Amino acid sequence: MPIVTIELLEGRSKEQKKQIAKDITETLIKNANVKPEAITILFHDLKADDIAKGGKLLSEK
Repeated sequence: MPIVTIELLEGRSKEQKKQIAKDITETLIKNANVKPEAITILFHDLKADDIAKGGKLLSEK
């Protein structure tokens, strides 16, 4: 039962997430020999205020 967690900056549309989920599911079916109903994909939308890179919040760049 693969569980895939995807963390992205917020702003992706529902359609973009659907396409990402479809592509990842197809890849796991092909390469990991699992059934689609066994695959769970979790999307976590992150705000730029919640991520720091190089000591600075992404919202400050």
